[in-house]
Amino acid sequence: MRYAQLTLMSLCIMLAASVAMAKGKKAEKSMDPQAMMEVYTKLAAPGEQHKQLASLAGSWTTKTKEWMEPNKPPTESTGSAEMKILLDGRFLQQELTGQMMGQPFSGIEITAYDNLLKRYVTSWMSTMGTGIFTMEGTASTDGKTITLKGQHAEPGGGYMKHRAIWKIVDRNTQTFDMYGTHPGGKEWKMMEMTYTRK
Repeated sequence: MRYAQLTLMSLCIMLAASVAMAKGKKAEKSMDPQAMMEVYTKLAAPGEQHKQLASLAGSWTTKTKEWMEPNKPPTESTGSAEMKILLDGRFLQQELTGQMMGQPFSGIEITAYDNLLKRYVTSWMSTMGTGIFTMEGTASTDGKTITLKGQHAEPGGGYMKHRAIWKIVDRNTQTFDMYGTHPGGKEWKMMEMTYTRK
């Protein structure tokens, strides 16, 4: 008897939770499978944003300034980057080598423009860690300034927030500025990188 009461009570709780969740969600419109396939096919086609990413393919030199703390002089270093287009013009891959915090450094970044979400998405992995750092953002009207935001976990707990400004100055010049905010702190400039085509 007690088992039956517990089972009935559990079912009532789950049903109430399901109703509450259903009320909290917007009704999702079902789509005909053929129509959905046509939409996905259209979304999979590279567009103007992808053409701009493709224009960046090639070899670059980099000059970097890093600020380990606010109001202290930056360290400066040089490096190189190889950029290439993947999967028939859909993604830009960057392989970067240089110095970071005074140590040899290499990293790989994949940049996408998501036609469905209408925003840029980047995934970054490097010799500085074992995680994948992602950022998302949008471009200015002319498409030449892309503002990205993301965050990563910190060893002491919490998350450090990041904001990046990527400017495609012209076919041969790019800049990438990164800002960071520790939990409860103020935003400060962490990095400034200039890319010049070789």
